[in-house]
Amino acid sequence: MSQKTLPFSRQKLEQIAARVPTPFHIYDERAIRENARRLVGAFSWAEGFKEFFAVKAAPNPYLMKILHAEGFGADCSSLPELILAERAGITGEEIMFSSNDTPPEEYRAARGLGAIINLDDISHISFLEEHAGLPELLSMRYNPGSLKGGNAIIGHPEEAKYGFTRDQVMEGFRVARDKGVRRFGLHAMVASNELDPQYFVETADILFRLAAEAAQVLGIAFEFVNIGGGIGIPYRPDQEAVDLEIAGQGIRERYDAIIGPAGLHPLKVFMECGRLITGPYGYLVAQVLHVKHTYKDFVGLNANMANLMRPALYGAYHHITVAGKESAPHDRTYDVTGSLCENNDKFAINRALPEVEVGDLVVIHDAGAHGHAMGFNYNGKLRSA
Repeated sequence: MSQKTLPFSRQKLEQIAARVPTPFHIYDERAIRENARRLVGAFSWAEGFKEFFAVKAAPNPYLMKILHAEGFGADCSSLPELILAERAGITGEEIMFSSNDTPPEEYRAARGLGAIINLDDISHISFLEEHAGLPELLSMRYNPGSLKGGNAIIGHPEEAKYGFTRDQVMEGFRVARDKGVRRFGLHAMVASNELDPQYFVETADILFRLAAEAAQVLGIAFEFVNIGGGIGIPYRPDQEAVDLEIAGQGIRERYDAIIGPAGLHPLKVFMECGRLITGPYGYLVAQVLHVKHTYKDFVGLNANMANLMRPALYGAYHHITVAGKESAPHDRTYDVTGSLCENNDKFAINRALPEVEVGDLVVIHDAGAHGHAMGFNYNGKLRSA
């Protein structure tokens, strides 16, 4: 069970709201740092382990600087994300550039920063060579297809738009080798918000075996395997967080069984988690503007899905706390809504809450990743602080 508590009181929120108008997103720096250290600790056995924070989850330069201070790099997928990384002091091979349908100028920018380029398709080898030149170090994204089950967010790997097939990745490494690339990496990312630690052990197993085969067949040297991200968080109170130590130990066992005998040790292990790092430690704070009673009871907030669109986009659950009423009976049922002219602008449907009054401060949990980042300006609404 996950504890859905708040790291601040209603009084503290009221003090903040007096100078920063609601709605706003707020983050728990101490918890983010402790969580970052726990992930690194779970992979302390892996020489050269590196977490490249998925910038798309929370493209906030302050958060990026905090994580960089904890030893994290940046996983970028666009030119603006590359610029953010550079502004946050993250450059060179501390950047992993994993993009798809990539414009030439973005490859040039990644090359200019010295980022590790992780290609999405075999045709991108010649495209990169033509428009930006081939680097000394090149990574390729493998899509294992039916070898690996997907999940609800990404779907079945064989239907995903990402990555090389097995035959293509072997051919891609051969082509790159023959064109003068001397350092290689291998990557996969086949799930999102997955809570089973064994899923990531299985992904590592697939990548370690493929790297061992490619090294033997092609005579190339791998520097790293990037097992991706996708580690989920317990959005619902009845869910359990992923045990990072179990995942780390399971991956270590597969490493020892495959990489050592293949003569590839030391092979660096990389990850690119985003949601796991900041998701549970960011909150959307809004104020109740209206309480409406028609065929149902509605709580109308001054936030809307432009501030957090996961419930509308995925039907995702986000826990809701009415600040100062944590211990009150949850004996009322409400739809919690925003003000956009769309009927799916709802943060919760048929949610049990304490009695809500106009002026109450409502805190929506687990909004620290894919929250503010996915905002937009429909109906001309401005982005929240």
